[in-house]
Order: sequence, then C-alpha cells, then structure tokens
Amino acid sequence: MPDLVTPGDAHLAARAGQHLGRRHDRFLAVAVTGGLARTAHVGLEAGADVEIGSVSKGVTGMLFADSRSRGETTDGTRVGDLLPLDGSPAAEVTLGELATHRSGLPRLAKGTASVRATLDLWRHGTNPYGESLDELLVATRGTRVGRKRSSYSNLGFMLLGHAVAAAAGTTYAGLVRERLTEPLLLASTTVPATPADLAPGAVIGRSKRGKAMMPWTGEALGPAGGIRTTADDLARLVAALLDGTAPGTEALDPVARLSGGVRIGAAWLVLERRGAVVTWHNGGTGGFRSIVALDRAAGVGVALVSATSRSVDRAGFALLEEYVA
Repeated sequence: MPDLVTPGDAHLAARAGQHLGRRHDRFLAVAVTGGLARTAHVGLEAGADVEIGSVSKGVTGMLFADSRSRGETTDGTRVGDLLPLDGSPAAEVTLGELATHRSGLPRLAKGTASVRATLDLWRHGTNPYGESLDELLVATRGTRVGRKRSSYSNLGFMLLGHAVAAAAGTTYAGLVRERLTEPLLLASTTVPATPADLAPGAVIGRSKRGKAMMPWTGEALGPAGGIRTTADDLARLVAALLDGTAPGTEALDPVARLSGGVRIGAAWLVLERRGAVVTWHNGGTGGFRSIVALDRAAGVGVALVSATSRSVDRAGFALLEEYVA
C-alpha cells in the first residue's frame, strides 16, 4: 500500500482546483501514481467525511465479483433466490443483469423517492431516500420489469447489494465492513442507515445555489449511493484497485457494451479517451459530486469529491490525464 501524504499535497490541491474552477470551494482530491498516494483538501478539514453517491455502485460491483469468486453467487443467480420477493416479476431478474444495468427494472421502485420527495429535495434540501430494506422489498414486489436493455437503475443496484449480502448471511453494511473496509484498513468508510449513524462532524453538502442539503442516508440506498468516506480511505481504495489487492477487482473488466463506445463491467464503466483506456464511476447526491477514474495500464488513479452538486467529471478526467503524463 502506498504511503499517504499528510496533511496534504499542495500541488494536487492546486491542480485539482484549477480543473474544478472557482465554484468548487470545498473538495478533496486523491492521486495515486508511481507508488505514492497523494491526498489534498480545499475548504475541508483533513479527515472530512463525505458522500460518494453512485461511486457506491462500484463498491457493490466489486462485492458482487468477490461473491462470485467465493462461489456464493453467479451471474445467473435470481434475485428471488436471495431476497423475499414472493414470485414478483423482479424475483426473476438475475444478478448479472443487475450488475450491467440490463435488468429491465426502472430507475427506482414503484412508490419510492416520489415526485413530492424530489420536489422537497430541491426546495428544502431533504433526503428523498431513507427507506429500510423491508420497505424497498415491499415496493419492489409491485414494480414492473420492462424490456432487457441498457437502462441505468438505482433500484437494480440496491437489490444487487442486498442480495449479495444475503448470500453471505449478513447485511450490506456488514458485507462492506467484513470484505472491504477491514481488509483494506478503510477505517472511516461507512454505510449510514440513518442520520444518527453519521460520524461526528460529517460534511454537509450544498446545492449549486449554496443551500445546505440533508445527508443521504438509508438502509435501502446503501448499495446504490449511500457510502461515505474520507480522502485517506479513497486513496487506499484507489491504490488497491490499481495493484489488484482490492476484493473483486474483476468488476473493472468490461463484459458488455453500452452506447457511445462505453463498456461496462460490474458497475464500472470503461471508455477510450485520447488514446488511453479509462475505467471510472461517478456519483451525485443532493449536495455532493464525485468521480473515481483509473488508467490501469499506466498504474494511475484519481478521485475527486466536491461538497457541492456541480459536476466534477470533466475535472476528474483532466486530472487523470495530467498525472499519467
């Protein structure tokens, strides 16, 4: 595991800040290259605890790949074999379909994250999620399954994570702890089910207009967007993905094609960009935007998390190219 630079790398902070622009005034950055992991904080304290949004799906993809390698699940395992969906259409969906967003499930289960909840998110900064696993399963039983085509589904990854955890005889939070955070020494990475589970001093994100946004917590949400972490833990995770010591790194290997030349493994996206093959996943919550991007051939990886709802994707790709060069 590379050494971490503490209290922060000034060059990384400056380069990330230039790529992000002045509207991102609270962010953390990670760069792993040449056997060294660099971390930086701007507008946030060292050890700041932040939301990574749908980068959580990348973690879930890794846990699924690890589960396959242990013989607990396969691509063809039905969700209904692991979760009590009582013969509903969703019970027939396979884990492999969930992992590649080809399940036919909608973005969200029927009756969850309603239009009212979404409006409250933008008006008042409230959390549109928060359902328990039992509530998610009830909603999923009443959800239709459409045509098996490429279509992004938060519901799909919620079910995938909880199904893989059930196959291991634990909860999703327990699975993350036992198979990821403890082996990789990610001491500050958590999956909070309620606001009471947040670490003291957890960073509160903001909207584009500067409104404070309620933290996105929820047992159901965890596998699709509920993980929180720190720069040091992100650095360890990126380093482990690059050197292959992270569980389930085969999740990064593409197995299907999406539109626009993008390929997908278990959640992780792969594209060719300016002559390089980039493996990545981004994320967004009410008050955060994030990206992890890797050039595996060059052994270089970066991560950015901004405590505002403005995109960091372009900056993340630019920062990766800079460190590869």
